[in-house]
Amino acid sequence: MDKNDILAKLPYSKPFLFVDELIYIDEDGVEGHFTFDENLDFYQGHFKDNPMTPGVILTEVMAQIGLVCLGVYLMNDTLTSNSLISLTSTDIEFTKPVFPNEKVTVISEKIYFRFGKLKCKVMMKNQCNEIVCSGTIAGMILNK
Repeated sequence: MDKNDILAKLPYSKPFLFVDELIYIDEDGVEGHFTFDENLDFYQGHFKDNPMTPGVILTEVMAQIGLVCLGVYLMNDTLTSNSLISLTSTDIEFTKPVFPNEKVTVISEKIYFRFGKLKCKVMMKNQCNEIVCSGTIAGMILNK
């Protein structure tokens, strides 16, 4: 499956699409990039004089790249327009802030994939190759 095919099958659109590019993907993991444009709405109110990216958005970026893209790749043959994607659990530790205009890299390694449930070890790095957050994320893709 081509990386562009995976991006086309994601159930998101701007302004809630947080995947710019997939670097690699295989049955064991995925790596991708996203750049936080300074004009994203949440920066207007998240620390008015010193905007930074909310942790929930960092988690969403890791989920979209590290879980959903990998899930689409793994379930490509069985995905339909009625497929539902849902997050089931997260355990994320945040260690550094991410500011507007920063480009981040998400690296995800599959822990397991069975019965439609995917669990991954995820990590986000900033442009200086420093870990800004890491942990585990799990979710399910269900076909109606």
